[in-house]
Amino acid sequence: MIDKSKYELLFQVDSPKDIRNFSARQLKMLCSEIREYMVDVVSQIGGHFGGGLGAVELTVALHKVFNTPEDKVVWDTGHQAYPHKILTGRRDELITIRQYQGLSGFLKRSESEYDAFGAGHASTSISAALGMAEANKLNKSNGKVIAVIGDGAMTGGMAYEAMNNSGVLKSNIIVVLNDNNMSIAPNVWQISNYFTEMISHPEYNRFKGAIWDLTGKLDNFGDRLRRVAARLESGIKSIITPGMLFEALGFRYFGPVNGHNINQLVKLFEYIKPLQGPILVHAITEKGKGYKPAEGHIQRLHASTPFDKITGEAFKKAGPASYTQIFGEALVEIVKENPKVVGITAAMPDGTGLNLLQKECPDNYFDVGIAEEHAVTFSAGLATQGIKPVVSIYSSFLQRGFDQIIHDVALQKLDVIFVLDRAGLVGADGPTHHGSFDLTYLRLIPNMVIMSPKDESELRDMLYTAIMYKDGPVAIRYPRGNALGVKLINGFKELPIGIGEILREGADIALLAVGNMVEYSNIAADKLEEEGIHASIFNMRFVKPLDTKLLDEIHNSFDKIITLEENTIVGGFGSGVLEYFNEKNYKNNILRLGIPDKFIDHGTQLQLHKEVGLDPDSIFEKVKSFYLGNKISEGVVA
Repeated sequence: MIDKSKYELLFQVDSPKDIRNFSARQLKMLCSEIREYMVDVVSQIGGHFGGGLGAVELTVALHKVFNTPEDKVVWDTGHQAYPHKILTGRRDELITIRQYQGLSGFLKRSESEYDAFGAGHASTSISAALGMAEANKLNKSNGKVIAVIGDGAMTGGMAYEAMNNSGVLKSNIIVVLNDNNMSIAPNVWQISNYFTEMISHPEYNRFKGAIWDLTGKLDNFGDRLRRVAARLESGIKSIITPGMLFEALGFRYFGPVNGHNINQLVKLFEYIKPLQGPILVHAITEKGKGYKPAEGHIQRLHASTPFDKITGEAFKKAGPASYTQIFGEALVEIVKENPKVVGITAAMPDGTGLNLLQKECPDNYFDVGIAEEHAVTFSAGLATQGIKPVVSIYSSFLQRGFDQIIHDVALQKLDVIFVLDRAGLVGADGPTHHGSFDLTYLRLIPNMVIMSPKDESELRDMLYTAIMYKDGPVAIRYPRGNALGVKLINGFKELPIGIGEILREGADIALLAVGNMVEYSNIAADKLEEEGIHASIFNMRFVKPLDTKLLDEIHNSFDKIITLEENTIVGGFGSGVLEYFNEKNYKNNILRLGIPDKFIDHGTQLQLHKEVGLDPDSIFEKVKSFYLGNKISEGVVA
């Protein structure tokens, strides 16, 4: 429970309008209370944390100066948007964030009119904001549009594509670069603050605009004067600010500014609010600001499970190692034996397990930043020279490199291994992070081999098999969370490509499963035995190529067949089985179980599995009904 009595101002704020008459002292107090409230809430339920703590003053200043929601604030990814949710009428609901049927952990247009654009993946905010700014022109609206983007998201090429387009269009867009990773020496910092105040002053900008208008009327001589003036100004700026790149893209640059000085931010935003054209405000912030355990943590408590408020230490849960850790350890073993193998991550070393490779074999580790498209083509280049790249990217993030997978890897039949962590329903991060589509978007690509392990031992063997394979790209997908705890043996075993296995024999019905659905099928089969229904369980292992010999045997032995996958029902493993049976003109009765053709919200993995009918109990009920002849709808939420 939250003790409201210790908050003097926070519970008086129900919308941004409530802070627009706050004094400087009140704004500073409000920022402190927002941080305290975030610590109170997130320590109890977990969530994204460090980014929001670092963006408190930015958030308060934006809502203080701009007339939201008529003025639009577009947040990149949403990790930094918890203070925004608190200020925009969702303070009391924050305790439900990322919980089943609670607030989304990201921005969501259907959740609030203040969420101008939904986001869960990085580097999208400037493109979206530019679209809104151009729509304002078409709609004859004077509303302002502000994109808030982190320095990490600025490693994504999409951000620069949008900035280049903004400069060409001369759109009325403000980009706030929330930079929490740049160190600036104190002497430069002071000069930059002074210079920022100077170039943001209304008199300076009126003078500059007048000079620009005057020289524009002087034909060739005026152009020469403009060039001299521009060189003079940019020469000064290049000495004391890092803004040359942004100005080259057509933005007027203001900064660096102290992103935790609320008074300075308010003053700066008030100065630039009436200005026209693309503007970039460079704010230096500290991730985890105001909470010592977050400030001192190597990952700055970017995201956390529930933790001790005093120490910042997460409450540990007992259980087997995660699939992520199993993969990371296996890759280190392989690299130590074969230095031609390398690991590639797109700014997620801890999340993908590649932090272990980074520590043990740094020369074989690459972090390309939030640039999945580049990661894929970079790996293709490595593969042309006899290197075996292992590209470990979350399933939903690899969607961003789809074109590169087809044209740069598969078309050239290059030996690149894609390791897709967080396949299936990932839980609290919701629809932007669910790996619901990878079997579908990878299965349609020629030359692609797709595997999915039933447990951690099979994951190790699949990784080794992919390394040994020399006939094109391979993808391995596995779920988020703890593995099953099966005993691991030393070394690795190479699996025959495209060959499944029978795990359990029963004469009544065949369950064809991939990945974690194998274990769920086994649990369901135990319950079916109690009802007198004997199911055979097949671990198909490979979604592409399918084990057609095994499918032929299943066709001959069973009238009723069920396919199970934690992937969209559209175009995945079950679709592949149906396509094969159709080609062979087999007439078996087949039911496909998978994720329905809709976006699934957030909650725990078990809650979501139950919602879509993929938990063991739901599988038991559906198999029983199907066996007894009842009609079951495929891919329908239970």
